[in-house]
This record gives sequence, structure tokens and C-alpha cells, in this order.
Amino acid sequence: MKHIPTIACLLLIMFYSCTNASEDDLTDSTSTPSTVTYNDHVKPIIDNNCISCHKVPAVNGASVSLLTYTNVKNAIQNNNLISKINGNGPGGLMPLGGPKLPQNLIDIITKWETDGLLEN
Repeated sequence: MKHIPTIACLLLIMFYSCTNASEDDLTDSTSTPSTVTYNDHVKPIIDNNCISCHKVPAVNGASVSLLTYTNVKNAIQNNNLISKINGNGPGGLMPLGGPKLPQNLIDIITKWETDGLLEN
């Protein structure tokens, strides 16, 4: 009988430590849109992952601003942005010091280039 409170506590701890989160729950499985545009798809990715360094003035050694459509388009065309977010470009993986972007976000940026770097 004196073990019942101990067993009850252990069961309670085990119950609260259980989670139904799987790796699928932790990744964004949003599919790539049929047509990707800067304003609708790419800008939110850049704003959430790049602007903390790639702003004016740039910080942490960022060499280019990514504040505008023209800035980001230029970075894709002339500064190996897609290679850098894939982790195989000159200058190392971006975002700097952070984990690699989720593949679905990289796919959106890559498709934006394939679609012709559309603004709207």
C-alpha cells in the first residue's frame, strides 16, 4: 500500500511527458505554389529569416541588403543566394549561424527563380 503514491506519481509524470508530436508535426509541409511571386511567397521567407542581418545598415558581416524586391532578385542572380541557403555556396550556409532553412522554403525560393523572379 505504501507504494501506491509512488506509482501514482510515476504514472502521472509519464503521462505528462508523453507527446504526440512527430517529426512531421515539427516541419512545415506547405506545398510549393504553382506560381511563386516575391510579394506573396518569397518576401515573408526573407523577412523572417534574413532581414535581421541583411538590412540597412547590414550587420554581422552581411554584404548585401535584402530589403527590397530588387535587392533579393539581384542576390539570386549575382550573389549565389540559392547556393548559400542550400549550404553549398561561397561564404557558407545562410542564415549565418542558424539551422538550414526548411527544404520547403528553399524550394519556394528556387521555384521563384525558375518562374522568372516575378514580383506580384
